[in-house]
Amino acid sequence: MAFIKRKERSKERFSLLLLDLEEYYFEQHTVYHVTTSSAKKRKIRGSLKVCSKSIIFEPEDHVEPILKVCFCALYTFLFHLEVSSKTEDVVQTLLQLHRASCLDKLGDQTAMIAANLQSRLARTSFDKNSFQNVSEIPHMECEAEMVTPLVTNPGHVCITDQSLYFQPLNGYPEQVVRIELHRVKQIYKRRHGLRPLGLEVFCTENDFCSDIYLKFYKTSDRNDLYYYIATFLENHMVEHTAESYMLQWQRGHLSNYQYLLHLNNLADRSGNDLSQYPVFPWIIADYNSTELDMMNPATFRDLSKPVGALNKERLERLLSRYRDMPDPRFMYGSHYSSPGYVLFYLVRVAPEHMLCLQNGRYDNADRMFNSIGETWKNCLDGATDFKELIPDFYGNDPSFLLNCLSLDLGKRQGGSSVQDVVLPPWAADASDFLQKSQKALESQYVSEHLHEWIDLVFGFKQKGSEAVAAHNVFHPLTYEGGIDCDSIEDPNEKIAMLIQILEFGQTPTQLFTTPHPQRITPRFQSISRTPSVNTPLNDEDSSFEDLTEETRRLAWNNIAKLKLMSTHKIHKEAVTGIAVTRTASSVFTTSQDSTLKMFSRESNGLQRSMSFSNMALSSCLMLPEDKAVVCSSWDNNVYFYSIPFGRRQDTLMGHDDAISKMCWKDNQLYTASWDSTVKVWQCDSADIANNKRCQFQLLAEFEHEAGVNTINLNPAGTLLVSGTKDGTVTIWDTSSSVQLHQVHCHSGKIHDVAFSPDSRHILSVGEDSCLKVIDVQTGMMISSVQADEEQRCFCWDGNTVLSGGQSGHLQVLDLLSNKVTTRIPGHSGAVTAMWMNEQCSTVITGGEDKQIIFWKLDC
Repeated sequence: MAFIKRKERSKERFSLLLLDLEEYYFEQHTVYHVTTSSAKKRKIRGSLKVCSKSIIFEPEDHVEPILKVCFCALYTFLFHLEVSSKTEDVVQTLLQLHRASCLDKLGDQTAMIAANLQSRLARTSFDKNSFQNVSEIPHMECEAEMVTPLVTNPGHVCITDQSLYFQPLNGYPEQVVRIELHRVKQIYKRRHGLRPLGLEVFCTENDFCSDIYLKFYKTSDRNDLYYYIATFLENHMVEHTAESYMLQWQRGHLSNYQYLLHLNNLADRSGNDLSQYPVFPWIIADYNSTELDMMNPATFRDLSKPVGALNKERLERLLSRYRDMPDPRFMYGSHYSSPGYVLFYLVRVAPEHMLCLQNGRYDNADRMFNSIGETWKNCLDGATDFKELIPDFYGNDPSFLLNCLSLDLGKRQGGSSVQDVVLPPWAADASDFLQKSQKALESQYVSEHLHEWIDLVFGFKQKGSEAVAAHNVFHPLTYEGGIDCDSIEDPNEKIAMLIQILEFGQTPTQLFTTPHPQRITPRFQSISRTPSVNTPLNDEDSSFEDLTEETRRLAWNNIAKLKLMSTHKIHKEAVTGIAVTRTASSVFTTSQDSTLKMFSRESNGLQRSMSFSNMALSSCLMLPEDKAVVCSSWDNNVYFYSIPFGRRQDTLMGHDDAISKMCWKDNQLYTASWDSTVKVWQCDSADIANNKRCQFQLLAEFEHEAGVNTINLNPAGTLLVSGTKDGTVTIWDTSSSVQLHQVHCHSGKIHDVAFSPDSRHILSVGEDSCLKVIDVQTGMMISSVQADEEQRCFCWDGNTVLSGGQSGHLQVLDLLSNKVTTRIPGHSGAVTAMWMNEQCSTVITGGEDKQIIFWKLDC
């Protein structure tokens, strides 16, 4: 699929592509072009297009040629025109524009033309007769330009309570463009010419076929329009971020192709702006073999390096020049994406755009896009060729590789004419080439390494010292913020700078400032989970795990159907912890009322009540074999309660302040405290089971800068995560006691943290009402969701969150869309504790209302 919109060829021959770069089309008049030949006068009727730098005459008779005359030569042509109406006004206009063209300095010419344009816009306004409905209420009106590839068209924007309108000053190509607000799916602020002036509106799910791209003269106008539409759409438009897309891609919900499209879109790349056209990587490095081996790493390009660094010998020459260069230094004199490169690939389907860019001529036949293999070789060896690809190479429309229009693109030195693009030997035809390119993009190798290329183009290796280390430094003008055009006083220098920015290519907006995490790519996946009748039943554990996993997946898909089964008020203060025996026959709860309660599921009533301290108990956990319950207290102690013997068995005095949370793994007890430490104790569960006193041995201590409010272990027990009172999440390696990452991600106390089942991500909730997702591998915060209230505790499967909030309700939140999908009424006070069984089908919650509630999944 190519993103330059390809329309059926109109019978109208005039196009805005006939204009020069930064030239405007103002108005048209019906005229007669009078010619004299052999003493015979001849009148040709047609349309006179008055533009800012020229006039264009389009005859009604298609046999006659279109004439374009720039104003510096206007006097030789003007006297051969008979204007049918408004002669005096037209002549005055032409004389003004002629005077502008006669100015010596380009900056002065541009300033005079801009003044003329603003004068025209000021004298006119949006015609409200164009409203679709007489009841529409206008909200705002301003001047803007509609942007299409290589062209901008000035006019008036008007937005009402129902529609967005653009009315071109010249009435071309239509009198008014209308977009109904309820159809809008997404809007994006854009930078245009490295300035924050653009706005793009989409009414379809395809993020790169926008309905309109507008460039405003004032950033404030752009922002006002954006916020008006965003407010109108806030109830049915999902706000996507790079982090939310990253999470979807990591977990396999987006293909590599879709993810790259989304990143391009978020980084201001648009099919309407050839200087910021979507950029995709070269993936395949083998263009000589007859078969493409997707299992061979040598088939693929090294995605950790920019194109300019793939050839070691060429890189050495470039680095030698770079070291001798005065500041500001750069390694590559040309960019990896520019209008010229985009049209190099698309010349066969967008010839008019190439002719517009190159003053009516195609490039030299030997420099055209003749062969995939030749182009790749030149990108590897050429002194100034570092270009990447465009999305079309991984789409479904092969027409950009075929000369379907029978264009005369010239002859090469060998005498052959330029026709279809020569494909590599492994491609049967153009469609086969695209199919294999798509397969390569989604391959195991690329999925494992695509994050490295994202770091270069959209991420932390785009700028600064990391870019230098990665040999990824381009000309300063290509970077956002590289130069402030508004600060340049010399108009000639300013115009030259803007033209260079538009033509040279622009680096995408930086989306990530820390290393991009790798995709989750399991190497071995069964084709089907349905067991064969011939499969021997000798792997019961594996089958049971598969069945359990399938049960969990089904449960989470239906988690919104959670039903309240029963409520029980068994404490005098807020519930702080829940622990359940393996058979789920007994439920133990701790409370701020300093008691441990044992609730029987069989009798549906309170069975035991124990008190160890006169201070609040903060959490509890069940030890293996259901022999003992461990309780932590604000009195700095940990208490062990023997279930068979019904008494306190042991006490661990381990901290200098209240203990907030505990974890257990393989005879090791982890205790978190407000004294800013997490301690790891060796504690033999067999001794506890046999009612023996434990010998507690301190194995490790993790120091923090603030009190630790919560901790959790990953399923394997190899990683620990802690959350503190100052909003910091820290990830630790439990085997070495080494801190892996520290992320300050909340503006207040962290209530709860937990690993995803695959240990790839961590979710945290805090008193700032935010839910944060952190990538374990990189320590990068990849998603942030602002909830409508403070969330106190949760369970999650990596994609969906079941959380308990301050209001007492449970809520189901989809992290992939950042939306709360369901709210379930529950407690009359904040939900303070939550437990879920292994099959994810039963949930128990405790709250500040002193109650515990039993929930069951109703599938």
